[in-house]
Amino acid sequence: MKELMRTTDPTAIAFAKALLSGEGIEVFELDVHTSVLEGSIGILPRRLMVAQRDHFRAAAILRDNDVDTGH
Repeated sequence: MKELMRTTDPTAIAFAKALLSGEGIEVFELDVHTSVLEGSIGILPRRLMVAQRDHFRAAAILRDNDVDTGH
């Protein structure tokens, strides 16, 4: 797995996941439950991970759709 995106914006995560799943790319979201640790204030970023083989194509899809990956 390779990190594709890191953000505190839940709408950006949802949009990116929808784009990638529409292209048949499997996405795994990390740090979803950190809100318990931070008190639900949204300061810790969530990460989207993809398989190494899909990273180049997934990054291109997000770039083509003006999605900020946080990198």
